[in-house]
Amino acid sequence: KESEKPKDSGKVTITKVFDFAGEEVRVTKEVDSTSKEAKSFLKQQEKWQSAAPASLPTVSGVKRPSGMSSLLGKIGSKKQKMSTLEKSKLDWENFKEEEGIVEELAIHNRGKDGYIERKAFLERVDHRQFEIERDIRLSRMKP
Repeated sequence: KESEKPKDSGKVTITKVFDFAGEEVRVTKEVDSTSKEAKSFLKQQEKWQSAAPASLPTVSGVKRPSGMSSLLGKIGSKKQKMSTLEKSKLDWENFKEEEGIVEELAIHNRGKDGYIERKAFLERVDHRQFEIERDIRLSRMKP
């Protein structure tokens, strides 16, 4: 199931329900109302809302689910499964937001102490050392 809460700032809040290890996990994401994801979500909501009244017959204004269609509707509305990697990513994003360390991590990873910068430095040092050793080997080889 998904729900939508439109806000006046042009944002759409999308809530998705996943099944992870037998538990219900709700993922809430706020996207711009003009984005592709928001438009597809709104179309899906319209289809879901227009299909719901047609499948449930009404008797004197009270909706009463029929036997077989009710069962099929419950079976057909399975929750999406969430993998361990997706759950870990979600937990990490939530932790960064709760602790307020998103900007700090971005600055740290961009600087000299970042992993990518260290790997590039070590690669440059290794390449420079190889060139020095190659020059020494070539100078000893006299034709």
